[in-house]
Amino acid sequence: MYIDGAFVEALDGRRFAVTDPATGEEIGTVPDATAADATRAVEAADRAFASWSTTTVDERADLLLAAWRLMQERTDELARLMTREQGKPLRAARNEVVYAADFLRWFAEEARRIEGGWLPSSRPDQRFVALRVPVGVVGAITPWNYPISMLTRKLGPALAAGCTVVLKPAEATPLCARAVMEIFDEVGVPPGVVNCVTASDPAPIGEVLTGDRRVRKLTFTGSTAVGRLLASKAAANLQRISVELGGHAPFIVFPDADPVRAAKGAAALKFLNSGQACISPNRLYVHRESAEAFAATLCERVGRVKAGVGTGEGVTVGPLIDEAAVAKVAAQVDDARAKGARVPVGGHRLVDGEFARGHFYAPTVVLDVTDDMVIRREETFGPVAPVIVYDDVDTVIDAANDTDYGLAAYVYTRDLSTAIRAVEGLRFGIIGVNDVNPTAARVPFGGMKDSGLGREGGHEGLDEYLETKVAGIAL
Repeated sequence: MYIDGAFVEALDGRRFAVTDPATGEEIGTVPDATAADATRAVEAADRAFASWSTTTVDERADLLLAAWRLMQERTDELARLMTREQGKPLRAARNEVVYAADFLRWFAEEARRIEGGWLPSSRPDQRFVALRVPVGVVGAITPWNYPISMLTRKLGPALAAGCTVVLKPAEATPLCARAVMEIFDEVGVPPGVVNCVTASDPAPIGEVLTGDRRVRKLTFTGSTAVGRLLASKAAANLQRISVELGGHAPFIVFPDADPVRAAKGAAALKFLNSGQACISPNRLYVHRESAEAFAATLCERVGRVKAGVGTGEGVTVGPLIDEAAVAKVAAQVDDARAKGARVPVGGHRLVDGEFARGHFYAPTVVLDVTDDMVIRREETFGPVAPVIVYDDVDTVIDAANDTDYGLAAYVYTRDLSTAIRAVEGLRFGIIGVNDVNPTAARVPFGGMKDSGLGREGGHEGLDEYLETKVAGIAL
């Protein structure tokens, strides 16, 4: 672990194994923290806050830029580690490292844009000054599906604001987190400013991060169920909280859209990270007039997708993270098939040859999906593209909104009016219009409803880590 500027073992000396989801091979071990270790990290962060919060914005920006440069230099090294630990194909892993580094550069620049202001008073002998100040010690809990970019999306703004951090990375991907800590250590981030606690059981660490009053902000990315639990615990201490949770993204192809182009976009997006992305399209709504052409192109594209170990030549779909993930995907597809859906591509686990020891599910297309199927209601988090045929353009937005989630949505149309009405009508925080990559470090990322609270990235991402302080001055 990384606590108070040093790489340390757990207090009781325990460690746990990290495995490659593609092969089942053990690729390393890391310290297995307890609540005592998490408390040790909070103490270090609390001690460091007094000095770090008073550093100049230039000092903080320069350190973040140094980390950005070093992460860029290590792109290949970090990508290969990510592929072994998390499973995503090497090209996708490289793209993630670049994306992760972008957050460090963006928030280095944002650090210099923290502003206050003079505010008018009704009294001639009084002035008001508004200041933006760091919120304090931050507890950050990150997921396994994007094991480096989700770290920098939280660490970047927290450090830029002048906060100190205790990070709990996902138990499936602690080696990526350790590699990021090595970067911060090498560029000279002061002891205690960034701390990382690895644990096989996240619950005791979560109890500390939500229960210790020295932690003034909690940021979490993960499942809605866990996000609700953490938010309820954080409420007891009135902690600031931001949570980026699950999604159930609709992908709407309007009648005027090019169905071939839309199908190519859906195939490219749906199988990114083996479908293990919160913004992955889970419901593909296609008008009946376009359904045949869309399905034909989608099936053809998905049929050519190559699954395998992420370092393999031409592989674009890697393993799922664990056996529970495979079982969930299989159960959804089996349920749909039993209720009348057609599965022209995939629809089964991959278990032969190189797949025998890993957690693989074939890239899959499910047609004729109906409302009574589990896959219509629940997030899949796997390489399955469910297609829903609709007839009424006037009600498709209502159908897309018929979910408790509100993270991402996608629209394909050639008509500007249709696009604008869809963007205004969809109750989702991120919307791609003829675009399957509507995210970047410079724009806010986050959802509505059960998809979370707060925003990461953009100007809003820094606001999450700042408080406003007002001084009234009598002249």
